[in-house]
Amino acid sequence: MKSIIRIILLILCANQLSAQTTSVLFIGNSYTYVNNLPQTLADLALSKGDTLIFDSSAPGGYTFQLHTTNATTVSKINQRAWDYVVLQEQSQMPSFPPSQVSSDTYPYAARLDSMIVANDSCTETVFYMTWGRQNGDSSNCAFYPPICTYNGMQQRLRESYLQMATDNHASAAPVGVAWKHVRDNYPSIGLYQSDQSHPSIYGTYLAACVFYASFFHKTPIGASFPSNISSVDALVLQTIGGATVLDSLALWQGQGDIPSASFSFTQSGNGVQFNNNSENAVTTTWNFGDTNNSSITSPQHTYAGIGQYTVSLTSTNGCKTFKAYDTIQVTGMTGVNAISTSSSISIFPNPATSQLNVEIKGTSANKYELRLYNAIGQLVISKSFINQQSIQMDIASLDSGLYNLILIADNSVIANQKLVINTSSR
Repeated sequence: MKSIIRIILLILCANQLSAQTTSVLFIGNSYTYVNNLPQTLADLALSKGDTLIFDSSAPGGYTFQLHTTNATTVSKINQRAWDYVVLQEQSQMPSFPPSQVSSDTYPYAARLDSMIVANDSCTETVFYMTWGRQNGDSSNCAFYPPICTYNGMQQRLRESYLQMATDNHASAAPVGVAWKHVRDNYPSIGLYQSDQSHPSIYGTYLAACVFYASFFHKTPIGASFPSNISSVDALVLQTIGGATVLDSLALWQGQGDIPSASFSFTQSGNGVQFNNNSENAVTTTWNFGDTNNSSITSPQHTYAGIGQYTVSLTSTNGCKTFKAYDTIQVTGMTGVNAISTSSSISIFPNPATSQLNVEIKGTSANKYELRLYNAIGQLVISKSFINQQSIQMDIASLDSGLYNLILIADNSVIANQKLVINTSSR
C-alpha cells in the first residue's frame, strides 16, 4: 500500500468537513444478501456522517442473464435516478475461460449497463469484483485447471471484472483485491463461512469498507463495526478496504465517469503552487481557506498572514461532485527560514492518544523546537530541547482531531508532519 498514512490523514480531515448522501442499487445474489451487505454499508456510512439510500435485487444463484429479464430487477433499475448501480455476477462464472465469459457473461453485463444508463445517464455502473473460493473451485477444476487454486480463481475474477468495467465505461469495486490482501497478510481473520465460498461477517464488513471508499472517496477508518468483530480486526479491515480503493482510484474508476478530487502542492514561505491531480473532472474550484477562491486548474496563491489554512478542491463532472482537503501551515516566524526537505521526523503512534514519540532524522543541529498546531492554526504545544534526536510529548490534554507538528532546527523549519489524535482510545 503506497502512501497509506498520508491518504488516511488527508481523508480524516475531509470526513470532518464534508457529509454526503448517495443512492445505490445492488443487483446480485447471495454474495450480496448474506449478512445484508447493503445495510452493513449504510450503518458504516452513517457512523461516518454520510447517508446511504439503498435497495437491492439479489435472488440466490442469480446470473446477469437472469437479471436482464427479471421484472423486479428491471423495475428497481427504473425506480429512481440512482447515483450508483452495483452489478455482481454469479460467483464462479467470471472465473471461467475467457471465451466462455465472453459469451455467457459479458453480453448480459452490457445489457444491464445499457438499461441503467437509459434510466439515467448520470448513474455510474459499478462491477462488484468478488473473491475466489477458499481452496479454488473444485467443482470446475478438471474443466479449467487455472481455477483449481484460490490464487488462480482470484486472478481470473480480477481480469474479468476489470474487463467488464472497461467495456462498459464503468467502474469496479475491488473487493476481491482487498480480500486477497487480508488473506495473505492476516490469515487469522476468517473471511469465509464454513462452505468456503460465502462471506463471513468479516468478509461482508470488508466488502462494505471497499464500497464506502468507492462511493464516498473517504477512508472507513474510525467507522462503527459489528459487535462480533474485534476493534483490532475492524481496523485491519477498514485500513485495507479503504486503501485498496483510495491508493488506486484511477485503476478502479478511471474507465468510468466518476470524478476524483486530488491535489499536491509545493510551498515557499507564504507562496504555494497547487497542482491539480483530479481525474474525470469537467470543472474544479479551489477554496484556499482564507476567503479566497480560484477556478484555475493549478493555481498559485500567496497567504497574507500566519496560521494553518484548510484548502479544499471541488471536482465535478456535472453529475457527481467530490472534494479533497489538505492543510497549509504558514509560520511567518521572524528569523525562521522556509521548510527544507532534507530532514524529516518520525512520529508514532499515529493516530496518537496520550503520548507522542518523535524521532529526528537527517540532521545534527544543536537547538530544536517542536511546535504543535491544531486544525485552526492555534499553537497548542511548544517544546525546546538541545542535542536530542528522540523525545516524548505529553498530549493527554488535547482533543481529538487533526494537528500539524513542525520541527525547527537552528532557526529553520526542517519538517512539517500531520498527526491525528484520537481520545476515544484513552
